[in-house]
Amino acid sequence: MARIKAIWAIFALTVVSVALIPPQWLAVRLGHPLQRKLPHLWHRVATRLVGIRVQQVGAPERSRPLLVTANHASWVDITVVGSLMPLSFIAKSEVAGWPIFGLFAKLQRTVFVNRTRRTDTGKVADAIAERMAQGDAMVLFAEGTSNDGNGVLPFRSALLGAATRALDEDGEVWVQPLSVAYHSLHGLPMGRQFRPHVAWYGDMELAGHLWGVFTEGALDVVVTWGEPVLVTSTTDRKALTRQLEEQVRAMTVASLRRGAVDLLKTSDISDSALFSSDPKPAKAGG
Repeated sequence: MARIKAIWAIFALTVVSVALIPPQWLAVRLGHPLQRKLPHLWHRVATRLVGIRVQQVGAPERSRPLLVTANHASWVDITVVGSLMPLSFIAKSEVAGWPIFGLFAKLQRTVFVNRTRRTDTGKVADAIAERMAQGDAMVLFAEGTSNDGNGVLPFRSALLGAATRALDEDGEVWVQPLSVAYHSLHGLPMGRQFRPHVAWYGDMELAGHLWGVFTEGALDVVVTWGEPVLVTSTTDRKALTRQLEEQVRAMTVASLRRGAVDLLKTSDISDSALFSSDPKPAKAGG
């Protein structure tokens, strides 16, 4: 039954994609406002077809320019965050060459970063700043890689320079932390040992992981918006990075602990096993 539902979801999502790709391509070419709305629609449809239920805590900052800094565990994060509001992502340059995913990323007007060439950081930051100045909310996975979903890796400060480059005529720009925590599978709290079912990290093969998520489905995700930070020309980038990292880590741990407490109520697993949250670094995610 799970295989049939997965095949149906993939078929339906393919139909939706084929229908939306031409108008999105045209909207991007013409600079039409639909270029922001159609990807948001696609992600909302995708979450429903796959069976991803998103619980949103707090709200995004409405003022612009806006840079969102989030933790990163899986390619699933893209669809989860993309379903919240119209926005664009900042991703590693390799994603541009991926089959299907690369096309979708380009159509969502992703800004690509070559992490092996530090000399490009300034140019990329300028490109991000320009998009923010145009009113686009940009999402940065500030850890720079994905992990097993049980914790948050240290944030990298380099691309946060885009925030100061995007200062408007009033000298202000907003940066908002965002936590993504995978809470439940089929209505039952995951616990530490099952969360890597959703996380995509290390040497995991993408096709098999995709199929696993489609066949299992029924994911509950807690997305928590942190307190927006007003950035000015005097803001210290490294101090800002630490502040955002601490907020995202605290929100993620709080969400995971709530799931762990729920799991303890239904099992004999010890709390010491559940509350351990040393994240594993990875190289697969974007």
